Amino acid sequence: MRRVFAPRAHYTLLALLAAAVFVRLGFWQWQRGVDREAQWQRFAHGTDQLIDLGAARPATAVPLYQRVRVSGELDGAHQFLLDNRTWHGRAGYEVLTPLKRALPPALLVDRGWVPFAGVRAQLPDVTLAAAGGVTLSGRLAPLPSPGLASGRAAPPAQAPWPKVTSYPGMDELAAALGAPLSARILLLDAHEPYGYVRDWQAPGLPPLRHFSYAVQWWSFAALALLAWGVLSVRRVP
Repeated sequence: MRRVFAPRAHYTLLALLAAAVFVRLGFWQWQRGVDREAQWQRFAHGTDQLIDLGAARPATAVPLYQRVRVSGELDGAHQFLLDNRTWHGRAGYEVLTPLKRALPPALLVDRGWVPFAGVRAQLPDVTLAAAGGVTLSGRLAPLPSPGLASGRAAPPAQAPWPKVTSYPGMDELAAALGAPLSARILLLDAHEPYGYVRDWQAPGLPPLRHFSYAVQWWSFAALALLAWGVLSVRRVP
């Protein structure tokens, strides 16, 4: 008996298809890693300069994750509690408070994380006693978004304030507030008053995680071709 390399057509097609899919997934993860690395770099360098937006300059006039100073009046009567937010493994909420500025839209200020009380009916006390105008500093960021759309829950229209919501869209928050909102939020600096736990981190998975996923997919492509090679060897008389 001797061994010959005689690949079957259906095995060859299946192996090539699988390898192509794995290679494509690898490049997709690699590009996500590149994009995430650029995003983390912007987050890291956003503190290099503090830009004063005053009471009217739009938050969208500067780059994402830029550290800014803004002025306005905090609306403590209409606040949102972002549900499903964790800190060091503990469940809780992030408190979003509208900052009314000289010109619309208002800017939502993320005042930080507060713990879950253990009972859904008992919401944390986020009463805001600030009166008159304030000037705050922080970092501009997008609203947190879920990995799966099933995690979304818009603020209930009939619910009292503060309204609990989970990964809403900015349009949903604006509809609940009855006023236009900026496309970005302000992550309140840790030294500023009116805040809670503020341990801001760059969003998403670390870039290295995506790069490692890419290498794994490419390894699967190599294994698919190796398996095809092994299955293509047959014994003949």
